[in-house]
Amino acid sequence: HAVTFAAGMACEGLKPFCCIYSTFLQRGYDQVVHDVAIQNLPVRLILDRAGLVGNDGPTHHGCYDLAYLGCIPNLTIMSPSDEIELKNMVATCAAFDDGPTVLRYPRGSGYGPEKLQKLFGYELVNGEIPSKGEVLPIGKGRIIRTPGGINGGDGNSRGKERKDRVAILSFGTRLHEALIAANEVEEQDANLGVTVADARFMKPLDIDLIRQLADENGAIITVEEGSIGGFGDHVLHFLTLDGALDDGNLKVRPMVLPDALFEAGTQHEQYDTAGLNSEHIRGTVLRLTNRLKVPVLAEQD
Repeated sequence: HAVTFAAGMACEGLKPFCCIYSTFLQRGYDQVVHDVAIQNLPVRLILDRAGLVGNDGPTHHGCYDLAYLGCIPNLTIMSPSDEIELKNMVATCAAFDDGPTVLRYPRGSGYGPEKLQKLFGYELVNGEIPSKGEVLPIGKGRIIRTPGGINGGDGNSRGKERKDRVAILSFGTRLHEALIAANEVEEQDANLGVTVADARFMKPLDIDLIRQLADENGAIITVEEGSIGGFGDHVLHFLTLDGALDDGNLKVRPMVLPDALFEAGTQHEQYDTAGLNSEHIRGTVLRLTNRLKVPVLAEQD
């Protein structure tokens, strides 16, 4: 009812924000398709509790929205990596009147000014988080970190060979873990060069950014807080159709929530079980660059 009501408001020229938990929008799927997307109405679908939610348990995890919404035409789908980006994306949804938008964000709190500056590389005026968001260009991501760190550092001496260059393309708040993993990997191996990018949008994809990462790196890792069929699959589908995998010089690894239900626990514990914390991203980088040997199970007699 809320989705159809929002569609009616959009028909009359209002700017409806339909705020629903990701898991509960599943009950309004038909309305999203028939009442919003087919008519291309500017309804703002604001999905709270996207990803794993901790002690609320399996009924409240927002695991599937990227998969079930990504296949619907006319939707613009975005996800913020931090509290500044959340403000920016709310402003972007408010300003966008050419069709329906989806903004998915997780349960939890922000990182605070100190971490935003030190880890994410923000330059905050007087060390304060902006009070208002900025409208983002639709379908455009950003590179957060180049080899050597946020400020470049010793980037020129890293990743001299293609096989030693890896790009981590994050969608949503796993960006924090991706940046930690990149720092740890480069501290561990002076030859590795890791680029970290924030996709911002799943639909439309930033194909220029993806092509750049594919051209400059020997491996791309996508990371998201969602099930199979979401952001990573959209990226892989594009790379396949674009011919980026044809010559065998690019490895791609999607990191998603596993095909399982998660019982109550802390969010960190659940992401640890899911294999989406920094140590898991770090391990994926090391495996792709042959720095880590994966044991092979021996056949039993």
